Amino acid sequence: MSIMLVLTIVIALGLIGFFLGRAKAIAQLKSGAVSSGTANKEKPHSRPHYHGWWVFVLTVIPALVLLIVWTLSATVYLEQSAKAQLRASLGNSESYSESLSLGMVKSLANGLNRLEPQQRENLPQTYFEVRGLLAAKGVALATEGQDVMVPVAVHWNKATAISDTIRAVLTIALAIAGFIYGWLSIAPRVRARNNVERIVLWGLIAASTIAILTTVGIVFSMLFQTINFFSAVPAHEFFFGTVWDPRFAAAGAEDSHGQFGLIPLLAGTLYIALVAMVFAVPVGLFAAIYMSEYAGARTRAIIKPLLEVLAGIPTIVYGFFALVTVGPFLRDLSAAISGGQGFIMAQSVLTAGLVMGVMLIPFVSSLSDDIITAVPRSLRDGSLGLGATRSETIKRVILPAALPGIVGALLLTASRAIGETMIVVLAAGVAANLTINPFEAMTTITVKIVNQLTGDLEFNSPQTLVAFALGITLFFLTLLMNIFALYIVRKYREQYE
Repeated sequence: MSIMLVLTIVIALGLIGFFLGRAKAIAQLKSGAVSSGTANKEKPHSRPHYHGWWVFVLTVIPALVLLIVWTLSATVYLEQSAKAQLRASLGNSESYSESLSLGMVKSLANGLNRLEPQQRENLPQTYFEVRGLLAAKGVALATEGQDVMVPVAVHWNKATAISDTIRAVLTIALAIAGFIYGWLSIAPRVRARNNVERIVLWGLIAASTIAILTTVGIVFSMLFQTINFFSAVPAHEFFFGTVWDPRFAAAGAEDSHGQFGLIPLLAGTLYIALVAMVFAVPVGLFAAIYMSEYAGARTRAIIKPLLEVLAGIPTIVYGFFALVTVGPFLRDLSAAISGGQGFIMAQSVLTAGLVMGVMLIPFVSSLSDDIITAVPRSLRDGSLGLGATRSETIKRVILPAALPGIVGALLLTASRAIGETMIVVLAAGVAANLTINPFEAMTTITVKIVNQLTGDLEFNSPQTLVAFALGITLFFLTLLMNIFALYIVRKYREQYE
């Protein structure tokens, strides 16, 4: 029985429990109202719908926990069992790769599920024959599979079927048990409201920890591979190197892994983001001030949606715009100014920064507009009442009061600029140059992460593992930006609270 079917049955039982539990609580409430003149009257503690939700929670939550735990545990057990079988048969083979072989077994097992029952009963024992049989069903498998993978895949499917059946029976049984217990526990003085609100509180706490757990997961997913990279490449060569050339050197050469200097990539990332912010921040901030302080309701209703349309354009479209229009325009303009060969390259820091700045304008304007609008009206009225002009009020009252929020908006915009990839690839190129000339090509960390993780390189080679080192470096860079912005926000917020 599939997970979706089990989940549907559990949710259906929970909904039935909600309506029946609510109806039972209403019936008890009505019977108590009829006997209100008796001395045995019990005042209900919770409203009827809380009893319904309590039955729903007892029916669904324990069953879902069992479903998740069983699924994860069964997957781990099956993988370990398959690895043990493969290791026993192929462990001494030079071409044996545990992760690759396990992936091929999973693909083979999924393909076997598409065969007819009679075909699965009379399945050939050689990988080549099974591959041909599955090719007739439209299932493509790798050509280098081993014969031992066939019985391992068969065992995988049989164990999965048994596990799914047991999981479905236990999950539905637990849901029914929770339904019965919740139904029988309904009584006027049962603290159903407290129980439900306690469950909701724990749910909110769990939701609030998702961001922390996600951050920890991101760090650890990159950390171990980064450690493997630094075991092959010295850390000082990476962090202080000025040359990026992760090539395969010739056999016997002293430099066997190329050069992985971070400085050119870091400089390009910060340089392009700086040019984009220099263009986007004034335009976006002035647009926000106009919309919040000067524009009428009708003008604002037209301008703000038009600005926010820019945020919905895919970044690859901005990249094409930079490659086809902005880059050639700047190149031809520089050629016309110099009277000869242009001094601005079509792919340059300036091209990428300008186009990225256009993309970032709606982020700055929309967020800043909301922040400025949220400044209390009393501050405006007090300033104007003391004789200040509107421009003086904006400069000396509104903007300082909104500064913490504006700093947060600019931080979000800067993070968006640092993480951009497609515009940089098309507008600034992929050359890892170290220069201060904005008219030349540079590239960023994100572009090189994509480059190093694509292609036919081995996953455990320094040329691939360097992507994880770049990723964790970018992570700590944005973390430092967050810490600095938090310091600025706290400093000025204390002044205006």
